[in-house]
Amino acid sequence: MKKSLHYFYDKEADVFYFSSGAPNGVDTTVEAGDDVLLRLDPKTKRVRGFTLINASKRLSSRKTAYALPFSLTQTA
Repeated sequence: MKKSLHYFYDKEADVFYFSSGAPNGVDTTVEAGDDVLLRLDPKTKRVRGFTLINASKRLSSRKTAYALPFSLTQTA
């Protein structure tokens, strides 16, 4: 079953949320560094989503791509 991708930007808090599938209250959250939080499935340990804190600061005055301290891979 294909999961939908969800994202939301909270302008007031300057936080960007991204998740694969519906957000799940049992996910584990870990700090990945550089104001990035990862949400992991506690059973499979796969990344289900991430949160970027101070999101607008990453894009202001940038004209190139910004690397995050993790990668997402396609799963079956």
